[in-house]
Amino acid sequence: MKNNDCQSSLIKCQSVSKSYGDVQALCEVSFQVEEGELYGLIGPDGAGKTTLFRILTTLMLPDSGSAEVAGLDSISDYRDIRNRIGYMPGKFSLYQDLSVEENLNFFATLFGTSLHENYDLIRDIYVQIEPFKTRRAGNLSGGMKQKLALCCALIHRPSVLFLDEPTTGVDAVSRREFWGMLKNLKREGITILVSTPYMDEATLCDRIALIQSGKILSIDTPRRIIDKYAGTLYAVKAENVGRWARDIRKKKDIKSCFAFGESLHVSFTQSTGTAPYHLRDWLLAKGCENVEVKPITPDIEDCFIQLMEDGG
Repeated sequence: MKNNDCQSSLIKCQSVSKSYGDVQALCEVSFQVEEGELYGLIGPDGAGKTTLFRILTTLMLPDSGSAEVAGLDSISDYRDIRNRIGYMPGKFSLYQDLSVEENLNFFATLFGTSLHENYDLIRDIYVQIEPFKTRRAGNLSGGMKQKLALCCALIHRPSVLFLDEPTTGVDAVSRREFWGMLKNLKREGITILVSTPYMDEATLCDRIALIQSGKILSIDTPRRIIDKYAGTLYAVKAENVGRWARDIRKKKDIKSCFAFGESLHVSFTQSTGTAPYHLRDWLLAKGCENVEVKPITPDIEDCFIQLMEDGG
């Protein structure tokens, strides 16, 4: 992570905190996004992602701390920031009674531009929704709404793009297509901050910040976060192995045990030794069939779980 004084940092958060009554939404959040990065804010619902986005996009004031976007203060320079950023909130917020074309023209007019002027930036996205340009936005599919919202956020060619959980609620194909679009936008020189609860999307980012309960757990490239995983992780497979997860967690040599699809991901209190073999024998003694216990490479979700257990 580069020094906070680096002039190429387009987004800077320094000790940002925000509470809603007794609920601490953000607690001393600090990170920075460098120019040209595709940066991911990764965490489950309720982690504080949307609150942080609202502060960065000048829609909300922090209780303490400071935030800058494109070298501008999020409080004193809020008007200038709004002209330089694109923002796609998690909830579809375009005018549902307006057509695709009418929505685009409306947002272009707000920024004193036109669809034609910045067409080259949104061309690859717009051509997919152009056949439906006369259809009301409220009647589009989830994937098409997503593309329209992205076009509206880009219509004025922003230098920084904020995308708050843009792939939530869309199908797997649309998710894959959307991330392909983000890669293309990055090549256009746009700095992108995207939030997502999907851990598998973390690997598509240049760097990520893992966030839980308003606190940053780790910041690094996805590969380095995985490389920092402490100990050895095992995949445990067997017939109906999920029914034994609770009992496995109670065993004294078990550090963690979580369900992943049809298998369990298990770590032991000791990185080496006979514990994995004892677990296999224990499952066999319980009557489990086709038992397999083997070491695996952790993914981002495994790392997230470990960081939560270790308190970040």
